[in-house]
This record gives sequence, C-alpha cells and structure tokens, in this order.
Amino acid sequence: MFTYQKTQRYFAQMARGLEKHGAEELAGLGCLEVTPKFMGVYFDADLATLYRVNYMSRLCTRVLAQLLTFDCHSTKYLYKTARKINWHELLSEKNTFAIAASVTGSSIKHSQYAALCLKDAIVDHFRDSRGIRPDVDTENPDIWFHLRIERNRAIISLDTSGGSLHRRGYRQMSVEAPMQETVAAAVIRLSGWDGGAPLVDPMCGSGTILSEALMHYCHIPAAYLRKKFGFEMMPEYDRTLWEKIKSEANSAIRRPPGGLLSGSDSSGEAVKAAQHNLKLLPHGDKIVIKNKKYQDVSLPGKAIIVTNPPYGLRLKQKEGAEQFMRDLGHFLQKQRGCQAAYLYLGKPELVKEIGLRAAWQKPLMNGGLEGVLAKFALT
Repeated sequence: MFTYQKTQRYFAQMARGLEKHGAEELAGLGCLEVTPKFMGVYFDADLATLYRVNYMSRLCTRVLAQLLTFDCHSTKYLYKTARKINWHELLSEKNTFAIAASVTGSSIKHSQYAALCLKDAIVDHFRDSRGIRPDVDTENPDIWFHLRIERNRAIISLDTSGGSLHRRGYRQMSVEAPMQETVAAAVIRLSGWDGGAPLVDPMCGSGTILSEALMHYCHIPAAYLRKKFGFEMMPEYDRTLWEKIKSEANSAIRRPPGGLLSGSDSSGEAVKAAQHNLKLLPHGDKIVIKNKKYQDVSLPGKAIIVTNPPYGLRLKQKEGAEQFMRDLGHFLQKQRGCQAAYLYLGKPELVKEIGLRAAWQKPLMNGGLEGVLAKFALT
C-alpha cells in the first residue's frame, strides 16, 4: 500500500503567509486533523473530501498524496528504492508523466538530477515488468509526481490536483505582470468582502481580482473550468462519487445582483482581456468593464476598492512608481463615499508612498514577489 492509503493524510501546498487561512478553508471543506506547516497544510480526508478540496479550494496550489517516505543520502539509493514502487498501480506504459523536485539541506544537492534519477527508476520499473516504458511530458502529462528531499529524508508524492490549482482556466488573455489567481483569491478573503457592498477594481488589468470576487460571491468552484485532475489516476478513483461531489458544488452557484462588481483600466487591451476572461465564467458577462483612467471612474456609494496597482515590471523607474502612488493616494483621499480600499502591492515599501495611514498590512507572496496587502479606511 502507498502511504496515503494507510493514513488518508495529505499535504496542501500554498503560498507563504496563507497557511492559517488555508487551514481555515480546508476545515470548512470537511478536512480533519488540519495542521498548518510552512507553505502548506497537512490534513486528513476521505475520497469525497479530497475531491471537494481539489474542486473548491481557492487558496491551495496543489494537494499531494504521499506514496513513500524514506531516508535518502545518495542518488543511487534514491533510484534503487524508487524502482521498487508499484508504479503500474498509478499509470500504464501508455500514460505520460512528469516530475517536480526540490532539495534542501541534503547530501543530494541538485533537484534536477534527483528528478532524473526518479524518472529513470519509473522508466526502468516498466521496462523490467512490461518491456515498454511510459513517456515524459513536462507540458501536459497524465500524472505529476513530486519529489522532496529535506535533510536527507525523501518524500515521493502523487499530485492529486494534476498541476497547479492557480491555473483556473479563465485567464486566456493576459497583460504584463498578471496577478496569480490564488493570490487574488487570498486578497478577496482577507478583505472580508461578502457581497454586502459593491466591489470596484479601477485598475483591473486582465480581470483576475474581479474573476476571483465573482467566483467567491457566486460560489463558483475554483476549478470549475478544469478539465482533469490527478486524483483520476489514483487506483481507488471513484467516478460516480466525483460526479456527485462536482454536481453538488455546481448546484450552489448563484447569480450576482446588478452592479455588485465593476472594473476599469486605462488600457484598452486590458479591458478587452478582462471582458474575454470574465465571460468564460458563469455570470461573468454581467460585469461592466470600462476603458477609463482610475481618476475618471465614478464609484458607487459605500463601495470598496480592491485593486493591484501597477508596480515593478509595469513601472520600471522608481521615481515613476513613487509619483504614481502619491497620485493614487490623492485619489483615495477624495473617495469619502467609499468604505475602504484594499491595495495589493508587490513592493511593501510602496505603502508609505500612498501618503495615507494603512489600517493594517498583511504580507502576501505573489510568485517570487514579497508583496503586501494594505487596507486604507476611507470613511
């Protein structure tokens, strides 16, 4: 038996700083023995809950099921041990696979070479038993395996998500430096917005924040557009149960009231991208996106502003970024009819350039950026 089959315990990866919120989300989805760790959460789940987490979690990046854990001080031993795993229970010679690997504080220093050794072990296992090998496909494999070696302890896992869950499927068109979908979902969650007030993104880019806000309010599962999952390759996969979980989640989707969500951007290309992306989601065609500078936007009363102002890649000169933030601060000072503004900034030092006192700041990673979400009270 594989480790996860004995324990029914899994590990959900997520961005640094989201562990506490991710644990709360997983508990709400029915997970048990939820334990936050660095950049992830351990939890117990039956098959139905595992399917529900993969389909509905907005904060998880991927959910891993441990196959085997063992002490590992050399690539030779890694290969020898991995070759004995019953790989044919997870895939056939007709399937494709890929491996993601990481190495920390171990005798094995190179993650790419460790991944190569695991790949060779899988391939040779099939050559020994079947005389033919499965192929590697790093773009769109049938199944992903994860290898982590930390302090000479190796963990080989199956990715039950089938690739990063931040790829929702709605962002078909994009602009420069887009916001990661799970980060946008975290912004919505941390803002506390529940649909009780209109939400406006006056610098919406390709519409990621608006898309996540729509999915949050309408109860659209985060993986609604996803075509396949890694758990479909698990030996105990239950198609009938999966269809039941998916149907129950989809039946909860609701329609948003008119004017609840709106956005704008000074770039016509960004507006076109946002409109296209939102229309891929249920009720996304109801959201109005205007081609306007944020200074020219008329905000509805009691609205909250949630946005990811351009910075870094989109404002290459430091002086330009500082002036932009000062202008944005002046704009916010005038919005006395609004409740609050939540700004996600990829550079924490930009918060002070707004010129307003932040009610709070919360660190939030966006890919490799040490970003921060700042709240500004406007009333």
